[in-house]
Amino acid sequence: MASRGARAATLLVLAASVAACGLPRSGPSKREIYASSVQRQGDAFVVSVNDRVNRAASVTPALGFSRAFVNAGVVGSDDIRPGDTLALTIWENVDNGLLAQAGRPATQLSQVQVDGAGFIFVPYAGRIKAAGNTPEGLRRIITEKLDAQTPDPQVSVTRAAGDGATVTLMGAVSGQGVYPIERPTRTLSSMLSRAGGIAIEPDIAKVTVTRGNQTGTVWLTDLWKNPALDIALRPGDVIVVEEDQRSYTALGATAGQRRVPFQTQTLSALEAIAQVGGLATNLADPTGVFVLRNEPAEVANQVLGRNDLVGPQRMVYVLDLTKPTGMFMARDFSIRDGDTVYVTEAPFVQWTKVISSVTGSAASLNQVTNAGTNIAAAGG
Repeated sequence: MASRGARAATLLVLAASVAACGLPRSGPSKREIYASSVQRQGDAFVVSVNDRVNRAASVTPALGFSRAFVNAGVVGSDDIRPGDTLALTIWENVDNGLLAQAGRPATQLSQVQVDGAGFIFVPYAGRIKAAGNTPEGLRRIITEKLDAQTPDPQVSVTRAAGDGATVTLMGAVSGQGVYPIERPTRTLSSMLSRAGGIAIEPDIAKVTVTRGNQTGTVWLTDLWKNPALDIALRPGDVIVVEEDQRSYTALGATAGQRRVPFQTQTLSALEAIAQVGGLATNLADPTGVFVLRNEPAEVANQVLGRNDLVGPQRMVYVLDLTKPTGMFMARDFSIRDGDTVYVTEAPFVQWTKVISSVTGSAASLNQVTNAGTNIAAAGG
């Protein structure tokens, strides 16, 4: 009897020691999170999610182009600019013309480059301002210049796209490079097609256009759906196609703990949990699903029904999946870039760990005791 009592006392001492020292776990318990709330002199607001909170907190940063981008008209495909290349053909109504060689009625001047100041040089016509004119306007100017020196000259001017009206495409496109703005490629979508299309999943593709000191970004799928976003391009535009860089972190009693990139434009808490394999059924407490984020003051005030908060606020949103509407609340709660989704362990998990530790320690103690008894018996 004394031996059994001693063993029971030893087990109690072991249990107390284990409980006091603490056991390995994936993070704070639900009780500890609530204890750290502002309502209990902590440093984070702990808020249970309902329909009102969902409406206030589900703020997704909008992407789009400014009015200046949207209202810009298309570039005239025939306008001549510095850097363009022109081809001139000149017919003269005489046998021995100014420019024509013997036996040839026409003179061809190919690869005539418009210089940085916008001028070209034509023999016997001199230095002529080409930039800002259309090929037809330039044809009339050259004709007038030559008419005083050769009878009834006929002039043809054609423009080949040069580096005077180009855009730069970079990032996740099939063909990165510098492309001229031509008649078929005067808008954003047509230029992307000209570059071979995008090289990533459309659902996570963002298109950014930089024009001078202005920048606008749209989702590729929105560009397809909304013709107003298919903006006209301007010389010097830089177009970058990149994969969505947003992510969240999954921790605690989930099937996978890691940093998780967004796979869609919008992501709910329910989808975020599903992306990491769902809750760990042998560990998770479905009443303790938390979303941690730093919320802008205007959103925090709206969520809490206040108007006195200033600056970013630490917010802990609580989802209870066991409630009748818990799944709906999680489905409607939007995850944002940088969020942490944390699932607490069920209370019985810690008790299981304690019991396992105590019984394991007790078994070890019995082995030591029995070994000592055997040694003593052998010595006797």
